[in-house]
Amino acid sequence: MELISVIIPAYNAGEYIENCINSLLSQTYKSLEIIVINDGSTDNTAEILGRFYKDIVYITQENSGVAAARNRGLEIMRGSHVLFLDPDDYLDPDGIERAVIS
Repeated sequence: MELISVIIPAYNAGEYIENCINSLLSQTYKSLEIIVINDGSTDNTAEILGRFYKDIVYITQENSGVAAARNRGLEIMRGSHVLFLDPDDYLDPDGIERAVIS
């Protein structure tokens, strides 16, 4: 299975980010690298992301905007393919598997 890197820039995403990450952790395609860049959030985003420290690559940076956060993820990703998600996105459990097979 090829490694797929999923990059999620997160700025004040506390309301949504947990659902997004849980949807990735429940994927039928298991060869995933989940990279979340906390882009200077001032809400509870960091606290929520801390709960997933074993399951994600967690980067924090000063607020620099969504493009800079995505670029930071691209710099550290190890996968052969990349998927960008926003923190309020949710994938069906077979979403990545269907995309890889297509």
